[in-house]
Amino acid sequence: MRLIIISILTLVANSNIYAQGCCSGGSGSPIAGGAASGVLQENQMEISINHQYNASNTFYTGSEITEPLFDNLTSNYIFFRTDYGVSKKLTLSLASGYYLDKTKEAEYIAGNRTSSGYSDLIIFPRYSIYNKSANFKRTEIALGLGMKMPLGTHMDSTLTTAASAYAPGFPEKDQYSINAPLVQTTNGSNDLMFYSFIFREYQKRKLRLFISTLHVKKSFNSLGIKFGNYSSLGMFASKTFFRKWGLTTQLKLEHIGKIQSAENIDLLGNYGIGPISTGSNKAFFIPQISYSQNGLTFFATSEIPVYQYLHETQVGSQNQFTIGINYRFLTKECAPEVKL
Repeated sequence: MRLIIISILTLVANSNIYAQGCCSGGSGSPIAGGAASGVLQENQMEISINHQYNASNTFYTGSEITEPLFDNLTSNYIFFRTDYGVSKKLTLSLASGYYLDKTKEAEYIAGNRTSSGYSDLIIFPRYSIYNKSANFKRTEIALGLGMKMPLGTHMDSTLTTAASAYAPGFPEKDQYSINAPLVQTTNGSNDLMFYSFIFREYQKRKLRLFISTLHVKKSFNSLGIKFGNYSSLGMFASKTFFRKWGLTTQLKLEHIGKIQSAENIDLLGNYGIGPISTGSNKAFFIPQISYSQNGLTFFATSEIPVYQYLHETQVGSQNQFTIGINYRFLTKECAPEVKL
């Protein structure tokens, strides 16, 4: 059975600041579990679900580790994706996810912030522009153009002062403050996604090599904030062992641009966002192990940072683990070719 290659393309395209420090982990939707792929067969469907855990308490100024601005940043994210082969060359993907929690822990309880909820809806078609097999080798090139739209809120808030805390004579209303972007479940903007995929398979060696690129062009949200554009380059090698086990390694390079605001918007005063403390360049090593049986693929992967450069002081990437399952099947039998 053909091994389903699964990899991680993390759309953490929002470089988010809290007070004087930025969270490069950001908000928005990670794409996980099969995003780095070409097109499916016609009438073939793939369903994927995975759980991703992130945690970091390490801060960087440039490429140097520095004193932390808060204690810890964690998230638990459930990701869903469905792909369908519309034709031999076109595959349509729909994806979304739900944050069980996104939490910032501070030394003082009053500084703690947490959110939960839906992230984004991703509509992501891919089209094969070249696919050729010869001499037990196969080459494929695919391009994709998609859109990411918010389902959750980017203005989740926390109760800061209860009405009961006010002295007599003051308005008896609860006071709330908007949470920092790093714990919001979406950045609240409609973003464009551009994708490319180059694949080379050596069937006798059971070896696959591929390259994928992703660019997310951000737009302004309703608060007048435009998070930095995201670009990544992934280089993969995948090998099948004992017909059912697979090992994939990836080197991923990513760039996140700086945040921008509309005219007359005071990011620091209104939302605690310091624009100079945004943007980053990172490199990750991503190993993955998978097991395939009867159309099902179980996988586990970890994203290990090997280089980080963050503008000013920001919380960096530290621990990310993903486990998931894919199921690939034909929705109807392929019609036999008619020879004239």
